[in-house]
Parts: sequence; structure tokens; C-alpha cells
Amino acid sequence: MKIALVGIGKIAVDQHVPAIAGGPDWELAATVSRSGKVDGVEAFTSIEDMLSARPDIGTVSLCLPPVPRFQAAQAALLAGRHVMLEKPPGATLAEVHILHDLARAQGVSLFATWHSRCAHGVASAKAWLADRTIREGRVIWREDVRKWHPGQDWIFEAGGMGVFDPGINATSILTEILPMPIYLTGAEIDIPGNRQAPIAARLQFSGNITADFDFREQGPQTWDMEFVTDGGHLALRNGGNKLEIDGKAVEGDDKILGAEYPTLYAQMAQLIGEKRCDVDLSPMVLVADAFTLGRRNTVEDFEF
Repeated sequence: MKIALVGIGKIAVDQHVPAIAGGPDWELAATVSRSGKVDGVEAFTSIEDMLSARPDIGTVSLCLPPVPRFQAAQAALLAGRHVMLEKPPGATLAEVHILHDLARAQGVSLFATWHSRCAHGVASAKAWLADRTIREGRVIWREDVRKWHPGQDWIFEAGGMGVFDPGINATSILTEILPMPIYLTGAEIDIPGNRQAPIAARLQFSGNITADFDFREQGPQTWDMEFVTDGGHLALRNGGNKLEIDGKAVEGDDKILGAEYPTLYAQMAQLIGEKRCDVDLSPMVLVADAFTLGRRNTVEDFEF
């Protein structure tokens, strides 16, 4: 199937392009970007031009920042194309609901992807927790924004989500593996004086679960979650790619193994074949609730 990739930035080049090229289902037939290109692939600077010029392309994958994504997704759906959304699926919950309704009305597939759910240890962690009672849990998601989003000022603008851009990966795993639904009970959010979006956040969830997100981490980066249950201790490390039970590694390793995006594209192909949508907004609901309930602290200015 022919697919167009919209938004040729770091994540598209590092993850999406190799995943499309390496899978059996897809041919990268076009790109849309103001500046980025992929060698040997027809390039457009507007999605409207691409949709008009390439009616043979049936699927569009959107890697744009959250704020401009709605207009691009809406245009693709109205043109009768299947749409795949990089996380988070939109800047607001309401616009994603609108896109979901539009996809169903158009008879096409819409996939709100959560790549961290495809990490190597996630499925096994979900199975292990399924028949256990969680007594407490904690999430530590701390990374250096200068390393992972160099010079990307949009991430600290209104709608850019700040530290919740990586933090939503943690909530996507939480909402996938826990045997019970959770909800936010409290939050504290740190926002630099010269920015609109948070650089750090501390969250409390039902079920005695806490989370610590921070964009200012120096040295080793940490993407871990740990749970104490009535049947032992479980830890997911390295963004869900390493599973430990009672302190012993049982699956995955300490490297980011790069299998998440190929899995997403395989799932997208399956959704199209089955004429279905997959739009789970539970990870985004928790983040939206953090903005609603969170106590805001003004912290020192931040510059890249």
C-alpha cells in the first residue's frame, strides 16, 4: 500500500522512514514538509497539493507537532484517505473526537498510535499484572530535552505539552498494563517563566501510584515504572523495553531496540484490512486532567 509521510523531522527520519521501508505492507510514495525530504521520494510542501496530485496514495501518516495536526488530518480524511497519528493524537481531546467521527463517516481507518505500548516488555507486564492486586506504583520519566528535542521551541509553546510529550508515553503504558482503570487525584506542574508548557510535573493517581516527569535530567536518562503487588514486584525499564520480576530481568534489555514503529505500521495495515479505527484517548485524558487539576509553579527561565 502506498503511504505519504507528513512532517519530516527527527522522529520521522529516525523511526517512521525505516519502519515503512523495512515492513512488507508499505511503500513510501510521498512526503510533505516545509523543508525535510527523503531521498528518492516525491516531496510536497503542502498536504493539499499532495492529496490533489496523488490520488493513488491511500494512507497518510502524520508526524507534525500536535497543534497543526488537526487540519492535516481533517484534509486527509475528507479526501477519503486512511490516517495514522503520531502521539499525542492531537492538541485537544475534542479535535480527536471530531476526527474519529469523520473517519467513521468517511469509511476509512484512523489510528491514534502509542508507540511505547509496543515496547518489548509491555505485553508481558500486562499479562503478569492481570491477576494481581497493585499496592503501590511509581513512575520516573526523566530526560534531557536538549538531547531529544534540540532547539524545538514548539514543545514549550501552548499546545506543545512540554514534559508531557515524553510523559504521555508513560501514561500510555500505564493505561495499557494496569488491571484496573486509574484517574488523576492531584498534580504539581513546573513551568519556566519564559515558556507556556511545563518542564517538570509530579502526579498522583488512584491506586497509590505516583509519577515524576522532568525534562532537565542530566547524565543517565530514566524511563522506568515499578509496582509492588500482592504477588511480587514488577519493574519496566528503558521505556518499557526491559521487564524485571522481583529484581530479575526476564525480557528485553537496556537498549532501545527499535521494534515499536514497525509494529505500529503492521497494526495500521491490519486496521485498514479490517476497516476499523483504533482511537484510545485514555493516555491523553490523564495528561489533560493534569493541566486541569495541577498546581502551577513558576520556575527559572529555560533556553535551548
